[in-house]
Amino acid sequence: MIYLDYASATPVRFEVLKEMEKYHMVLFANPSSIHEAGLQVAQALDQAVARVRTILGAGSNDHVLFTSGGTESINLAIQGVVLASTRKRKHIITTSLEHKAVLETCAFLSEKYGVRVTYIAPRANGIVRVRDIVNAITPDTILISVMYANNEIGTIQPLREIGAVARRKGIIFHTDACQAGCYADLDVSRLGVDLMTLNSGKMYGPKGAGLLYVRKGVSLVPLMYGGSQQSGLRPGTENVAGIMGFVKALELAQKERVREVKRLITLRDGFIEKILKAIPDSRLNGDAVCRLANNINLSFRGVEGEALVRYLSQQKIYVSTASACSAHSIEVSHVIKEIGVPTSYARGTIRLTLGKETTRKEMEMVGKKVGEIVNVLRRV
Repeated sequence: MIYLDYASATPVRFEVLKEMEKYHMVLFANPSSIHEAGLQVAQALDQAVARVRTILGAGSNDHVLFTSGGTESINLAIQGVVLASTRKRKHIITTSLEHKAVLETCAFLSEKYGVRVTYIAPRANGIVRVRDIVNAITPDTILISVMYANNEIGTIQPLREIGAVARRKGIIFHTDACQAGCYADLDVSRLGVDLMTLNSGKMYGPKGAGLLYVRKGVSLVPLMYGGSQQSGLRPGTENVAGIMGFVKALELAQKERVREVKRLITLRDGFIEKILKAIPDSRLNGDAVCRLANNINLSFRGVEGEALVRYLSQQKIYVSTASACSAHSIEVSHVIKEIGVPTSYARGTIRLTLGKETTRKEMEMVGKKVGEIVNVLRRV
């Protein structure tokens, strides 16, 4: 097969599996136990937190909370900040391009607690204007949440500039960095973020693991209750094997990042150039340069994206129509709508996301097949 859906899920690296095996088979005790076996596991978890702090450039008093994935981390960040705030009137600024985990959490807080939410619209290239965020700030603003890189069109947002604004105004700044873990700088100090969400299953680690970075001084209300683990902010016995696998995957991804990004950009840009030249009435969605190294999002006029995905699947070429969390919806993606893709193109959108195993030969084969199938579908 040719797998080009790495933004949805990545395989687990061999090195990660080996790391996890130790915590399934040998160091399997409950880290809350006070006997020697439990203390050994607890020490390993403390070391994992320290390793993450090093990768993120975090302070020794900053929190690293391990979660079940990106969605839980996002909910803990946004709900946790809002519910911990003592302000009577509360206001969140986010963007209309965010993952559903952010958008639906904001909608819940608006409906249940009367929180006011401002959704910043992007430019046609999928990047928001910092000045639009500045203009949306009010005395009631307690949180800004902007994703690092979009899960559908791959565009990278100007986090440093937004972070500088948030710091200057005394507003907590959260970013969903789930898609950026393998391809972007995660240093929280340089980015100016107070809360960062990461997801193991997007970076060759085990599924069912994620984390939330929390800068010292940021107050959160937990989503769950039932134990004192992780400072009581994320109670319950830790998924030790998943955590240790995740941390290993994160270290490897950041160590290899610069070299892998360079390789993938070459494959990405070469593919895009050939497709746009070879197939009339095709277009690239999102900024051509300021995007994830592995992301290609294309639309073809007069073609149904779902049909194109299914035809490619019959050839054992696996791509997607939009983000996996909305893959069963026949509606045009909210991201594609927000960047103003014309209706005649919007329904013919597919996303290809490259990964560690992607080769030039594979991309050449996929380019040829896409051209053939688009021609067939247009005739039909």
